[in-house]
Amino acid sequence: MTDIDDDPEIAVGADAFTREGAGLEVAVVGGGAVGATTAYDLAREGADVTLYEKDQIASGSSGRAAGICYDAFADPLDAEIASDAIERFRALSGDETFPFAECPYVWLAREGDTERADAIRDQVERMQENGVVALEADGDALADRFDALRTDDVAVAGIAGAAGYTDPAKYTACLAAAADGAGATLAPETPVEVETDPLRVVCAEPRSAGDSSGRSPRGDGTEREVDAVVVAAGAHTKQLLADAGIEIAMKPYRVQALVAGADVDEPMCYDASDSFYLRPHPDGLLAGDGTEYVEGDPDDYDRDADPEFADDLLERVRHRLPDADLELERAWAGLCTATPDRDPLVGELEDGIYVATGFQGHGFMRAPAIGQRLAEQVVGGEGIAAFDPTRFDGDESFEIADGMSIEPEE
Repeated sequence: MTDIDDDPEIAVGADAFTREGAGLEVAVVGGGAVGATTAYDLAREGADVTLYEKDQIASGSSGRAAGICYDAFADPLDAEIASDAIERFRALSGDETFPFAECPYVWLAREGDTERADAIRDQVERMQENGVVALEADGDALADRFDALRTDDVAVAGIAGAAGYTDPAKYTACLAAAADGAGATLAPETPVEVETDPLRVVCAEPRSAGDSSGRSPRGDGTEREVDAVVVAAGAHTKQLLADAGIEIAMKPYRVQALVAGADVDEPMCYDASDSFYLRPHPDGLLAGDGTEYVEGDPDDYDRDADPEFADDLLERVRHRLPDADLELERAWAGLCTATPDRDPLVGELEDGIYVATGFQGHGFMRAPAIGQRLAEQVVGGEGIAAFDPTRFDGDESFEIADGMSIEPEE
């Protein structure tokens, strides 16, 4: 992979930092998409960054994500973050980094599902008011645009053109490598604990003997005092912070997905009435749902899909793609993270301790923008007020909700 900082079109504009982080020592905990992006942006700011990951880079939720990227958000802040993320996906992608395939995104409600149909109409209208490129379509108009979709049961659909998909593992590996190239230290297979007073990270277990990084082994109980710690450890974030005496209002929950052989070029689609999504994939088609509305254990959950999951989902996908010759390739389960209000926790929790979690399944698609904003906050900039993690006490009781679900405005 070439160093993405060598591209002059990438090293300007939104990515042009003034090295405000010079002199800061920062530990980023979690080698997923958000953690790798934050480490990259901090390193470009001049901070002394170490990216810790208890396993391999992208071995957690990022490596199991769907890779769908869209800006179909009616809320102005969500739309801004999504748009910035997609712009950055485009700028950083390439033959020697990671792919980004342009592909329209469709979300729809079926006949008889009046509440979701009205919610989609309202959502498209508000997106247009915010300057987001989005169109409303009925079943006939949808059929004219996408002949692969069954549309005779569609009441209304939204179409977002500024969308696409990518390989989450490749993106994450690319950003971690770019962070290394910008001066960060990568520490895979190095689980750490966060401790306060003074703020530090403690390497909990030895790194495997097969490490070929050329750096000294970590994980031998050594401590490193730092100016800031960014915890972006996905579903493990809650327990890691709890061990440091900090409670957060977040719950991990299990989701499932599959890849099936098929010949589908476009679009990406979310059937809001039947609660599943699909997108083209190099091996055919990727589809998912299978949300479990109970809190999951990130250290002890079934990473294989349920036995009935694939058959059930493929039957529903066949309804929406009647001409697709679907043949199951593989299926799996991963973890997402929920919060009481379905907005993420991003920002400073306590002096020097930052968090990024609770993305309701939208963490990967927001990673390029969230990582950049979080890095800016760590070096002294403003945070994202609406995502301030201190808006909750941390002991709230709440129900898990599907992150992609479309609910009517109250």
